[in-house]
Amino acid sequence: MARCFFCGKTTNFGHNVSHAGNRTQRKFKANIKRVRAIVNGEKKGVKVCTTCIKMGRHIGL
Repeated sequence: MARCFFCGKTTNFGHNVSHAGNRTQRKFKANIKRVRAIVNGEKKGVKVCTTCIKMGRHIGL
């Protein structure tokens, strides 16, 4: 599943709204990337959102 290892960010749900005001279901998927991170002293491949990558949460944990 597309879930951030650090913050837990995942898919959100909402609506597409047309010009006429019709509403249909849609998904807002988190921008998840696979990175190598140090978790509990060992290198591990984890799925991390780009917000956490920018904040540097994946470095040196």
